[in-house]
Amino acid sequence: MAAARTVPSFTPAMLVTWILFATVPFWIERVGLYQYLGVEILIFALYALAYNLVLGHAGLPSFGHGAFFGIGAYAFGLAQSNIASNLWVCLAVAAFTAAIAGAFVALFISHRRGIYYALMTIAFGQIFWFIAIKAHRITGGEDGLLKIERLPASLGITTFNLGSNIALYYFVLAVFAVVSFLLWRLVHSPFGRVVKAIKQNETRARFVGYDVWRYKAAVLVVSTTLSGLAGGLFAMAQTSAFPDVMSLHYSGYVVMMTLVGGGLVSFWGPVIGAVAFFLARDVIGSFTTGWMLWFGLSFVVLVLFKPEGIAGMFAGVMNGRDKIVPRPAAAPQSQAR
Repeated sequence: MAAARTVPSFTPAMLVTWILFATVPFWIERVGLYQYLGVEILIFALYALAYNLVLGHAGLPSFGHGAFFGIGAYAFGLAQSNIASNLWVCLAVAAFTAAIAGAFVALFISHRRGIYYALMTIAFGQIFWFIAIKAHRITGGEDGLLKIERLPASLGITTFNLGSNIALYYFVLAVFAVVSFLLWRLVHSPFGRVVKAIKQNETRARFVGYDVWRYKAAVLVVSTTLSGLAGGLFAMAQTSAFPDVMSLHYSGYVVMMTLVGGGLVSFWGPVIGAVAFFLARDVIGSFTTGWMLWFGLSFVVLVLFKPEGIAGMFAGVMNGRDKIVPRPAAAPQSQAR
């Protein structure tokens, strides 16, 4: 029997990605963009990586994931005003609250699969969104939570002020680097291999002896925890939290990022998709208010003709699979057998 292929715990692609992001503040304004865009891209890249743990690696179609992102945002703001004005405490509360919400949802949907799983995630997402709008005394209703502060990052011996977009960008980059490294290790661990086996054939994985329900629940909880962390960072960046981020169309954004980037075939696909989404929003949006129409059309074309996404397209070019090879001419009728 051939030995299992060993996956390195650290890859050059990981280092290149971090270095490229580290250079963004030096040139982003020179190309006509703005510093805060980099913060948005990093936060949603983190969110998309967390979401792809469910969709790309486990094959679970969660279409209400924006609820957990929003729960993290609200939890960050409420923790800041009611528990402690400490960055680490607020981020921990954001991640923990989203984890609890994810565990609650997992209890009801982990025994489902396919379209039933997808519909139940939409239903729970809409429930959380409705609560955020109606619980005015807690969430501020449609007005949201305002005046959320960008808390300083205290490291014991020193404290970093995150008031500027550049300082906040590098803090988010540090979080992104840690989370992406841990996620890489997770998806290539024995746990990750079982999750991929469930994606390929859930029935067979159950017959082999794996507790499929527990694995599906666990992967959802991990994904919602990190989505809540991203939501907390977003609330701090925006200095506010609104129910709109929990809506169905916001959940659709992260699905589009993941599929356009190639999250179904590449670990870094969701990051590519997040970059493409926000660049399309700002670049195309500078010419027309209907930027989503053009991005949506490109999404449809990509899904129809290159479902592997941008990452899959790039891998195909690098491997020479996308070279146009002329079809052989049909054999003359007289030579046909």
